[in-house]
Amino acid sequence: MSKSSFLEQFQQKCAAALRPELRGNALASASALCLGLLMAVGAGSQAEAAANCIKGDRKAPYTIGWANIYSVPTWMKQTQGTIEAQVEELKKKGLVDKLVVTDAQGDANVQIQQIQSMIDSDVDAIILIAGSSTAPARVLADACAKGIAIINFDSLVDSNDVTAKVNTDSAQWGEQAAKFLIEQMGGKGNILVLNGPAGVSVSDDRRKGAEATLQANPDVKILAETNTAYNVAPAQEAVTSLLFANPEIDGILSLGGALSAGAVLALDKQGRDQVPITGENARQFLELWKEKGLKSWATMQPNWLGAFATYVAVQALEGKDVPAFVKIPLPVIDNSNIDEYLARAADFPADGYIFSPYDQALFDKLLAEQ
Repeated sequence: MSKSSFLEQFQQKCAAALRPELRGNALASASALCLGLLMAVGAGSQAEAAANCIKGDRKAPYTIGWANIYSVPTWMKQTQGTIEAQVEELKKKGLVDKLVVTDAQGDANVQIQQIQSMIDSDVDAIILIAGSSTAPARVLADACAKGIAIINFDSLVDSNDVTAKVNTDSAQWGEQAAKFLIEQMGGKGNILVLNGPAGVSVSDDRRKGAEATLQANPDVKILAETNTAYNVAPAQEAVTSLLFANPEIDGILSLGGALSAGAVLALDKQGRDQVPITGENARQFLELWKEKGLKSWATMQPNWLGAFATYVAVQALEGKDVPAFVKIPLPVIDNSNIDEYLARAADFPADGYIFSPYDQALFDKLLAEQ
């Protein structure tokens, strides 16, 4: 039975107990008993409703910490931009007064030290993209014990000592990309696989998601596989080397947008024919896709996950019951809707990502659907 159903039945029984024929001490005793039990049940319900790590003793306006693993990729810069914009909106409502930003420059140990500094300065919330899925466990447990709201998005930690995790389904991403590519290749051929940095959960999970589909299609042969940063230049360099070593390529399973753009440019530079390729909503990749008439499929890790994580943190601090995991639906970009994205290209950096619009109504809808 749900708490609400229990409370409704309890209230009905109390109402029956307080019927008019009760008089004097009997009425007083019944009233006191019902009132006391209802208060106890209500208090228990509130305590159970509180999100993880939240103790209820922190008051607005809040200080938000943004523990960034690295700030160089344009995707991260755009993501931080959505966090900053959300903080400004929350400031107008008197809910936030300060945003503290750190940059670990890709070093998970430095990120742990920076999180510890945030704990020492008693921030109210920490927004986190993790550089390691396991290394921050101790420092996050310390933050959680101190009542700091922790919202982990994109690259997730293995620990449950967080208030909420927010992400798309990276395994589904990899699975859908592999299915599209194999279909375009007619179920056979030689492919390259392009991954993001090794050890980053979002990259590893995308690759794991593709594995079952690849295994189920033995006529598709992986000639080579690489891990690079999510930037065009290193991806182009890596793919160039792979193309020299592997002259017969029928498809490219790319699990990142900048990686896809780098691969397309590498093929062009060598005068090679373009092949079916998967990717992401990177502006440069989408523009190359349209320009060259590529056989492509893409999805998106929306940059507004940062803004959403910030909104969720404040909701939790305000006593709202936020879910432990918020799954963000994966959009699909294909030839039927690529023009819709490119129509807004001028609003985004040339080396950035064309992400979908967002607002508070979307955020509330996502929370309500969990």
